[in-house]
Amino acid sequence: MSTLTRAGLAESIYAAVGLSRNESAALLEAVLDRMKHALAEGESIKISGFGTFSVRQKGRRIGRNPKTGHEVPILPRRVLVFRPSQILREAVDTGKSPSSAGRS
Repeated sequence: MSTLTRAGLAESIYAAVGLSRNESAALLEAVLDRMKHALAEGESIKISGFGTFSVRQKGRRIGRNPKTGHEVPILPRRVLVFRPSQILREAVDTGKSPSSAGRS
């Protein structure tokens, strides 16, 4: 299993689009920066063919400490949620790339 990295993504942009390596890295950083700011503002980000990232507010609730078993309050927080598209789910299930899974 491989890990998705900034360098790997920039190299993919370089290979697919034909920009220089520096331009590819700058483009990637601009996109990631835009995504970071959008999520910080509570916007959802749909990545065509892959799924949607959205920020969800989780309210205050009661949880249980796994070590002691005692009930403890859990403070409100924002959570990043990723919902994969049907195309991505099919690609994972069949072992194909998302671009080829949608063409069946």
